[in-house]
Amino acid sequence: MTLSFDGPILVPVATPEDGERTAAALAPYLTDSSRAIVVNVIEKAGGAPDKAGVEQREEYAEEIFDRARGPLEATDATIETEVLYGTDVVERIFAEAEDREVDAVVFAARKGNRLAELLTGDVARRMVKEAAIPVVALPHDES
Repeated sequence: MTLSFDGPILVPVATPEDGERTAAALAPYLTDSSRAIVVNVIEKAGGAPDKAGVEQREEYAEEIFDRARGPLEATDATIETEVLYGTDVVERIFAEAEDREVDAVVFAARKGNRLAELLTGDVARRMVKEAAIPVVALPHDES
């Protein structure tokens, strides 16, 4: 069975490297009827001071999107980018997925050690466990 995404999908990315790696893993599965919505969630502190200024984080999101566009430009898919804001990254991703009526949330799991997962709340694991729509973890290149 060959996997392809023929409709709208939401693609969360966290860093420039993650954006590029995810886009490279995703590109072979896109068709001319695909619509990939690449998103970066700026996590708000919910009353506490934010980790960095919003403008600085928006600039960082643009850097992420620029890196993700590279591998995706070779496809015939429609590519959109969007900066999202929320106090809980996973909840915000699924709220956006529901609002946009996407077919799936698609991501490439990032390598990390167990301590990093515990400290960050392991967004990838939560995305799978709390999914209200299909979630697809793309295979990653081991090289």
